[in-house]
Amino acid sequence: MTLLLGFGAVNTGNNLLYLMVSALLGFMSVSGFLGHWNLKNLQLSLEPPDEIYAGLETLVRVSVINQRRWLPAFLLDFSFNHTYLQCGHVAILKPHEQKGIGVPVTFNERGDHSPHKLAVNSTFPINFFIRYRYFNIKHTITVFPRPFPCYNQGSSNLQQVHGNRDSLQRGSEGDISRIGDYVGGEPMKKIHWKLSARHDSLKIKELSEQQQTPVEINPLTLPGRSLELKLSCAAYLINDLIRRNQPVGLNLDNQLIAPSVGVAHKIYLLKMLAHYGKD
Repeated sequence: MTLLLGFGAVNTGNNLLYLMVSALLGFMSVSGFLGHWNLKNLQLSLEPPDEIYAGLETLVRVSVINQRRWLPAFLLDFSFNHTYLQCGHVAILKPHEQKGIGVPVTFNERGDHSPHKLAVNSTFPINFFIRYRYFNIKHTITVFPRPFPCYNQGSSNLQQVHGNRDSLQRGSEGDISRIGDYVGGEPMKKIHWKLSARHDSLKIKELSEQQQTPVEINPLTLPGRSLELKLSCAAYLINDLIRRNQPVGLNLDNQLIAPSVGVAHKIYLLKMLAHYGKD
């Protein structure tokens, strides 16, 4: 429109057209300046979740800080690798304000990923143009193998290490680990009536939680035509066994990791799978 009016003003010599073209060009210049300024003085960092699996979309938390002293930032969209169809949005970011946005991202391969190319774009101030800026963020994100359901096929390849054992955690089954005082809320079946009769207060039986049979996983013996499928099967088994509170260990190239339970142990095993063969 501005170009057409400019050609018309040159051909006709109409002063009104010249004024309109000048106003439009000035408006475009101000709009460009404000749009460029809107994307400056932003500080970004990544806060990924504990578990990210290859080929599965996940939300990575992007923390953004407006480092300007006076003016806010408007209409910010955040996306990985310039994929505008999957982005996080911030309408307004006040001076010195920090916000966290969940940005969808999919990592296609397991292992460590760094750096990350994060695009920030904005239609501010009047949606004439989309302006963008790229940030290269050096943050290592470990991506685990994508779990592949193979329990029925792979359970026969799991090596049982020991029989049932009692843990140090309290449970509803198992042997009596100690005698404690009744504090209220415990079921009646846990009250030790004989000891309670000898004392002035009620005593309860604290039972140890009985853990299931510990198993050891050797990914190379699991079903799968390729190494990636075998590792995916191992990742599925680790998640499933830990969820069942069954101790699980790992055997990678004769590097033995003792069976255990808990989220921290699961993350450690999955990291070993993620890095296997990548060195």
